[in-house]
Parts: sequence; C-alpha cells; structure tokens
Amino acid sequence: MSPEKFIIEVEPAKVAKDGRPSTGPVYRSVFAKDGFPPPIDGLDSCWDIFRLSVEKYPNNRMLGCREIVDGKPGKYVWMSYKEVYDIVIKVGNSIRSCGVDEGDKCGIYGANCSEWIISMEACNAHGLYCVPLYDTLGAGAVEFIISHAEVKIAFVEEKKLSELLKIFPNASTYLKTIVSFGKVTPQQKEEVEKFGVALYCWDEFLQLGSGKQFDLPVKKKEDICTIMYTSGTTGDPKGVMISNTSIVTLIAGVKCLLESVNEALTVDDVYLSYLPLAHIFDRVIEECFINNGASIGFWRGDVKLLTEDIGELKPTIFCAVPRVLDRIYSGLQQKISSGGLLRSTLFNLAYAYKHHNLKKGRKHYEASPISDKVVFSKVKEGLGGKVRLILSGAAPLASHVESFLRVVACCHVLQGYGLTETCAGTFVSLPNQYNMLGTVGPPVPNVDVCLESVPEMSYDALSSTPRGEVCVRGDTLFSGYFKREDLTKEVMIDGWFHTGDIGEWQPNGSLKIVDRKKNIFKLSQGEYVAVENLENIYGDNPVIDSIWIYGNSFESFLIAVINPNQRAVEQWAEHNGISGDFNALCENSKVKEYMIGELAKAGKEKKLKGFEFIKAVHLDPQPFDMERDLLTPTFKKKRPQLLKYYKDVIDNMYKGTK
Repeated sequence: MSPEKFIIEVEPAKVAKDGRPSTGPVYRSVFAKDGFPPPIDGLDSCWDIFRLSVEKYPNNRMLGCREIVDGKPGKYVWMSYKEVYDIVIKVGNSIRSCGVDEGDKCGIYGANCSEWIISMEACNAHGLYCVPLYDTLGAGAVEFIISHAEVKIAFVEEKKLSELLKIFPNASTYLKTIVSFGKVTPQQKEEVEKFGVALYCWDEFLQLGSGKQFDLPVKKKEDICTIMYTSGTTGDPKGVMISNTSIVTLIAGVKCLLESVNEALTVDDVYLSYLPLAHIFDRVIEECFINNGASIGFWRGDVKLLTEDIGELKPTIFCAVPRVLDRIYSGLQQKISSGGLLRSTLFNLAYAYKHHNLKKGRKHYEASPISDKVVFSKVKEGLGGKVRLILSGAAPLASHVESFLRVVACCHVLQGYGLTETCAGTFVSLPNQYNMLGTVGPPVPNVDVCLESVPEMSYDALSSTPRGEVCVRGDTLFSGYFKREDLTKEVMIDGWFHTGDIGEWQPNGSLKIVDRKKNIFKLSQGEYVAVENLENIYGDNPVIDSIWIYGNSFESFLIAVINPNQRAVEQWAEHNGISGDFNALCENSKVKEYMIGELAKAGKEKKLKGFEFIKAVHLDPQPFDMERDLLTPTFKKKRPQLLKYYKDVIDNMYKGTK
C-alpha cells in the first residue's frame, strides 16, 4: 500500500533552459487543494491581531510573570488583554510625544518579558518598524543594527542598559531616546545626556504622554511591521523586512493546518515564552496565541531554572530548539540508567512496545495507554503535565531524540522548518504520522514549494529521488533586505525565494533537509564534499552531542571536532576499564579510536564513499557556544570562526594522521 500523500502538484516540472537549472514540480499542502486559506476577516495588520483579541477576550489572561516573594519564585501573576491594551496605549502616546512618527524605527533589546510585548504592540499601533536588537551578537552587532536601521528610540532590559551605553557616542547619530524596562541610575542619565540622548525608566516614560492623545495611523497590509536582522554565519547581519501581510497570512495558514489535524488553538492554551522574541520563530508563535486570546507566560531568563518555570506554568504547547530537547533527552536517559535494574527493564519493555505500535501507524494516545499511565506519566509531569504539542525548529533535531520523545512525552512531537525570510513556519511534520520522523513534514497550506537542481553538487530535482534547493513562493515571504537590493536579487528570482537549503522529497510528501548549498568544498583529489549532509549522518548517534567536519583542497581526507556526550563516553570508559574525568577521557587515544569506530559504522551503514569517512577526531569537552563565537543565536555553526578557533588542532590532526 502506497503511503498517504500530503502534497498536491499545481505546476509541472521544468527542464534546464537558458542557463537556469531544471526544477521539479510545484507542490502545495493537500489542505490547500481548493486554494490557500483566505485571510482572516478584519485582520490587515499585526495591530488588528491584538486589537480584535482585546475586543473579544478583554478579561482573558494575556501576559504572566512569576512574582518573587522574599527572594523565592512564587506563582504566575497575570495581566488581562484589556490591562495590557491600556498600557500599550500609554506607551504609544509617550513614544509619539518624543517626536517618533509613523515609519520610524524602534529598537527592542533584551530577554522576553511583558514589557517586550507591550513595546512591540505600541510599535504595531503607531505603524513603527519594530527592530529587535540581538542580545546574543555582542555590542558590535547592536551598534551596527542601530546605525543601519536608523533606530530613533530603543527599549531595553535593565541589565542590558550598561551594554547599550558602551556604544555611545557612535549610536547617538540616530538614537535619541532610551527607555529601560526597569530602573535607571542618575549616573546613567548623565552619561547619555551629554550626547543629547534622553534616558527614562519605565514608570517615568509611561507618564510622558499623559494628557496627550495621538491618533493611530491607518495601517496597510503591505506596510513593514518589523525588520529582523539575521545573524549571518558570515558577514554583517542582514535586515529582513517583514510586512503585516506575511504575519497575517502565516496565522491563517497555521489556523487552517491545526484545524485540519484536530489540534486547533483555543483560549485555554498556555505558552511558555523563552525562545528569543528577537527571532521570527517565537514572534509568530506568540502572534498566533494572541490571535486566539490565549495566555503567554515568561520564563525567568535562566536555562537552569527552565524546568521549574515549566512546572509552575504548565504550558499546553512547548516550542524548543534541538539543543533544549537534547538536554531533556540526556536528563531523562540519566534518570533511567540510575533507576536500578527493575525500573530500567520496565521502562525498556514499555518503550519497545509503544514504539512498535507507533511504527505500525497507531495514534500516540492509542499506542499504549497503560505504559503512558504507569511508566511515561512522570515525563509528562516533568513538562508540567498539560503539553499536547512539542514543536522543534531553528535547526535539525536528531532522529534518535525525536523518536525517543515521541514515545515518552505522551504528546505530539513535530519538527518544523522555515527562515526569517519565509516568516518562520514553511514546513511542519503532522501529528500521528510516524513515517515523518527525521523530516520537516509537508509545506504549510499557504505556500508553493519546488526543488531546483544543483548540478555542481549532483542534486537532481527530476530524478526518482528528487533532490535540490528548496524554493518557496507565497504571501508569507519577506519584502526584501533593508538597504540591500543586491542581496535581495540574489535570492528572489521570478517570485521564488531560494533558501540555500537542499531538500529531498519523501514518498508521503514530507521534505527532508539533507544539505546546505554553500557548505561544499573540494578535497585534493577533486571530490566535492557536502559537509552538512555528513554532519547529519554522523551526528545522529547518541554518543555525539555535536560534530563539525572539516576538509580542504590541500588535503585528501576529512577530520572532525566532536562534542561527545559525557554520559555515553563515561559509561563506555567504565565498561572498558579506562579511568579519568571527562576532560581526561576526551584526550585519551582509546576513546578517540572508539569514536572513529562509531563514525565508521555509520559511514558503512549509509554507504558513504571512501573519501567521506573521517580519519581523525578531536574531542572537545566544552560544547560549541556563542561565547566563543562558534554558533549563531539559532545554534547554526559559524564555519569560518570554527576554522579560526580550532586552527592549531586541525593542523596537528593532519600532521599526526599522515
């Protein structure tokens, strides 16, 4: 029996012509077979999303924070939609009384909190461009964005204020008003006043517009509502212009998709806001929640306390990046192995039984209700007890982590794919479709998608296994890069956005991301190596937390730097009589040999070519991180920076292996 297919063809394939490569057929979601979902009535702008929910659900809980009593975190304290609206109106009047007008740029800098959303809604109300200032790119990027976007006013988290003040006087060309979400010291005020900049604490700023009433401008669909700077893995950040149309179209698509799979959002849904609002993934999810009159609770900003915040808030939908889910996976594995023989045997039996039923096509709640109740309910409780959807995005989720969570989390685990330029969600896997494991699912119901052949990498969109660059068309697309028409023309060709990612269609219409177009290099024998594909293959092993593979045209073989999984390495060492702490084990030649053996096994299993095998490894106990500038804020590897950082290690590996 052929699998159910979740895409339909809307245009035929095209052969290569006039120097343009061939393209496969154009597909869209089966949920849009009668056309894309129509825009939601009355929703023309991001301001409408909020305004209409205030009218419909004035007393619903909207934004929540944990109150701190005697230094200890207590319950979540909530502001209703109407209470938030009243503050938004005050903030808007205060912004306008500083001489900031429609079309001006407003920066927001800091961790997610109620004031972040309130400032954003004030921008939406007055037709300002909301420009998130990246908290994770260092002062250099913040200064670049303020000058490049010509930011006039900036809202900033109290503890980020000193960071921001470091970039004066340079920032003062455009930036004339700063508002702290918290307090301000007299010294700080003095410091910026000499550059002609006004600095206010939050409460003081709210009074600024009192007694004044500014009319809200009429907002058009095509107006830009935000410029999101993406942290390029090379070069300066690019300002992605996102219009009202993109966001309201996406919301209509998400609504259609969730209704089609019986998982519609309701007023009772609760979301934990901890992924950065400066990224499109979190921003559009929160817009979807606001559109439904649902509740958003904020974390306390500390990853170590995240599970405690989850336990208190009890979210119904949990969004994560793979790194967070990897942590949850490792923590659970540790608990299972330290639970004694009887408990781990019981767990493994329950796991195998439910996994078997899921693979046979059973729905997750029918696969083994007894195991869910007796064995896996503790995992569910660990996520607050009410989660019905876990959504992973921003980077690929390893298949072993995804399949594990599908069994033990007692909820749907979905993987999505999108870019800032496509307004986040472009593909998402569907609930109860186990055969979508390891894929990003079919397209959402408001875009058209095709694959374009990449001959230099031997990817053919017309072959029996269609592979090529993923291209997207539709109203969710960005309006171009701010002040960079040249870069816009490079990626937007005949209405199609070229993502730079290589995808492979699966028989059921879901897409698998297999490579990245630019991450390709030649070895000394002239062979091309598509490095992301190899990292996905080798990285899908529980002993590896992260892997960076390197090669160049002066060398004939590949090497890798690996962040090994501490628990797995320590267990292996114990079984094999090797002593030492984790740092010492990473230096141990026997452990390195074991790791190379694990890589070779994966290489053989996936029938890799000889030159794609890894001949030497360096084990770094410290995970790749942003502090050393090795990752972007969405945890993508910065290859030039990795090369620079590990240069000596690489030279030694090549010397030592010849």
